[in-house]
Amino acid sequence: MSGLLALLDDVASISKVAAASIDDVAGQAAKAGAKAAGAVIDDAAVTPKYVHGFDASREIPIVWKIARGSLFNKLAILLPVALLLSAFAPWAISPLLMLGGAYLCYEGAEKIAHALGYGDTHDSAEHIHPDSDGAALEEARVAGAIKTDFILSAEIMTIALATIPVGDSIWMKAIILAVVAVGITAAVYGFVALIVKADDVGVHLAMRRNGLSSAIGRGIVKVMPGFMKALTIVGTAAMIWVGGQIVLHGFAELGWASAYDWIHHRAEAAAHAVPQAPGLVAWIVTAFFDGIFGLVLGMILIPIVHRVINPVLQATVAPLMARLRGA
Repeated sequence: MSGLLALLDDVASISKVAAASIDDVAGQAAKAGAKAAGAVIDDAAVTPKYVHGFDASREIPIVWKIARGSLFNKLAILLPVALLLSAFAPWAISPLLMLGGAYLCYEGAEKIAHALGYGDTHDSAEHIHPDSDGAALEEARVAGAIKTDFILSAEIMTIALATIPVGDSIWMKAIILAVVAVGITAAVYGFVALIVKADDVGVHLAMRRNGLSSAIGRGIVKVMPGFMKALTIVGTAAMIWVGGQIVLHGFAELGWASAYDWIHHRAEAAAHAVPQAPGLVAWIVTAFFDGIFGLVLGMILIPIVHRVINPVLQATVAPLMARLRGA
């Protein structure tokens, strides 16, 4: 009997440890997901354009294909790379995070420049005509979306890795990153699926004889264009803000903390001036200056990317990829 009680006690202890580990994983995964807000919002804002122009019956299958590709990017490619970096080159995480932050700033600034009528407004996803070839065109759209997702997923996974305590085991890191990958992918592409089908739902409700349902349907149809525009604006702002924050924090970690400290002091002063909501005021001030820095950095990067980085990549990476495809 005493042996059975001891066994039950051991089982209870193991259960407590497992429950604590699950809580720890969930908490850290939620924290990592929140830190990756800029890339997540932009992912949700960008993806719906890839189903534009296709028959309504193909919208959800296309979103599902992109979601599967996104999950493959995160779990099969980026998660192992993140674990290798954590184990053998932890010093590279901060510079890579800064590189990803700079990319977010560039992407956000370029969108603003395009909205103002500057730069090359060509967008392959928007200039493809679905009438040309159904199946092949769908595959091309999906492939383009997955390539775009890879960059955003890399940023999400790097941000998530940077939030995990250094002392955690490699298995704990792997589990947290996997939870982040699955959770964010499900959230983003579930939200995208709702967005792309909202118009159809609105039209269906508007055609019903029930007065309330019809009114709700017409409201959905009217609201969705404005909602999509607002989502794009919020996504762009989030990219610039989060990107600027990441780069500034990285500079501080590398020993160049003057800009980071200046913003921190301004936020503290503003918080003391408004004691009714110090946390909110400090966050607004910090986000504002992070965004200003991110926008300036992004505008500086636009000509560098177009005139230096892109030509170099075209001259080096493109021929290599062509050889690999030929092989």
